[in-house]
Amino acid sequence: MMDKILLAGFGGQGVMFIGKVLAYSGMLGEREVCWIPSYGPEMRGGTANCSVIISDEEINSPVINQADAGIVLNQPSYDKFLDRIKPGGTLVVNSSIINLTKKRDDIKIVAVSATELANEIGNSSLANMVCLGALLPALSLINMESITKAMDEVVGKKKPELYELNVAAIKKGLER
Repeated sequence: MMDKILLAGFGGQGVMFIGKVLAYSGMLGEREVCWIPSYGPEMRGGTANCSVIISDEEINSPVINQADAGIVLNQPSYDKFLDRIKPGGTLVVNSSIINLTKKRDDIKIVAVSATELANEIGNSSLANMVCLGALLPALSLINMESITKAMDEVVGKKKPELYELNVAAIKKGLER
């Protein structure tokens, strides 16, 4: 079993952070993991995307042509990565800032007003974590328990005050 995931948005939206949390979640679950970040020419405000593969068997290639699932956090990423989700796959979209003019009938598009939901928690920069929560039902090898363990590893030890906020945002996305 394998989950191939594409994540994309502007630098500063937490795309790489989502990838890191997913990768840690897979590693802590003793899965095979591949995480490949890709930055635009600028860090904050430029484009950023990454791919994450989590598998219960050896990963033969880190390249993802067609992903099982993905998250896009801005319009340029939606336009670019919509066609990179395989038929039957799932794409989580921050509908707060993305216009869903172009659609596909062969994938599940989960439109989440992530920015508004993050504002309810008190921090709009948690929109990425809301989207991560919305993505979890589409994944085979990762669940909320493995994500909270990863969040403890990635955030909890360094910034314990942010751990609860991030977990609350993930739960908010999972509930939607």
